[in-house]
Amino acid sequence: MKTIYVGNLPSGASETEVRELFAQHGTVHAVRWITDRYTGRFRGFGFVEMDDAAAEAAINALNGTDMGGRALTVNEASPRREGRRGQRDVW
Repeated sequence: MKTIYVGNLPSGASETEVRELFAQHGTVHAVRWITDRYTGRFRGFGFVEMDDAAAEAAINALNGTDMGGRALTVNEASPRREGRRGQRDVW
């Protein structure tokens, strides 16, 4: 299974819309919406989990496509990086 980074999402986008968009290329196992930890507002990006072959197809087909007037950034997610004091980004 691969995790796909989906960036530059419009503020009005919903998890359902993203799931349906990616489902055109294979089974979507999960969609994670990233929100600001203090305000709870959507941060404009998220992650989609799909099987390897479906993930590659989705990345190739959807990177740069328009959604709500914005060109999506779609690529394989990189591992989480360490935050301050050797902790992960989430405290």
